[in-house]
Amino acid sequence: MAASLLALAVALLVSAGFSGVDRGTAAPVESEGGEVTYGSVIKLMHEKTKHRLHSHDVPYGSGSGQQSVTGFPEGDDSNSYWIIRPTPDSSSKQGDAIETGSIVKLQHMRTRRWLHSHLHASPLSGNLEVSCYGGDELSDTGDYWRLEIEGSGKVWKRDQKIRLRHVDTGGYLHSHNKKYNRLGGGQQEVCGVREKRAENIWLAAEGVYLPVNGSK
Repeated sequence: MAASLLALAVALLVSAGFSGVDRGTAAPVESEGGEVTYGSVIKLMHEKTKHRLHSHDVPYGSGSGQQSVTGFPEGDDSNSYWIIRPTPDSSSKQGDAIETGSIVKLQHMRTRRWLHSHLHASPLSGNLEVSCYGGDELSDTGDYWRLEIEGSGKVWKRDQKIRLRHVDTGGYLHSHNKKYNRLGGGQQEVCGVREKRAENIWLAAEGVYLPVNGSK
């Protein structure tokens, strides 16, 4: 199951015109040092609960009414893949390593919408709502997230603790054990919280990691 979903990620990368992706393999394409690079398709795992950052074409019933974002308990769901993109005004390109302090965008692989936040209240905790918004031709600064690496690391690597801070609101991407009854499957709330907390920590997990530019 996991291999077939990863193969789907590879196929979608190829169809989207990404270079450096092996059409014939379901294995991750790893950068030599385990770096997370622009153009990689990854899952983000919440450190505390081990849920993956997840979205699907189901709108919130309150707040913005935009596409909902949750934490999903299983690691093999294809709706938990995100493509890491630079901002349009950045000189960064596919295959570049991502340094702490960089502003990134996360595009949901299945629906093509962007990880987004704003001042609407999240449904369960009343914190900042996190949603998916826009598409390939529609995006704004509400889709911008600043990478903060925990510890002394300067370049984002797989399995390294990170925070993502929303540029417009200052909220950290956050999750906790508050679960949705209507969605089922043990999905939990993802929201934005302005304070640094242990529940703000995420790690890059499964995915297709494009090699760093210049590496063999």
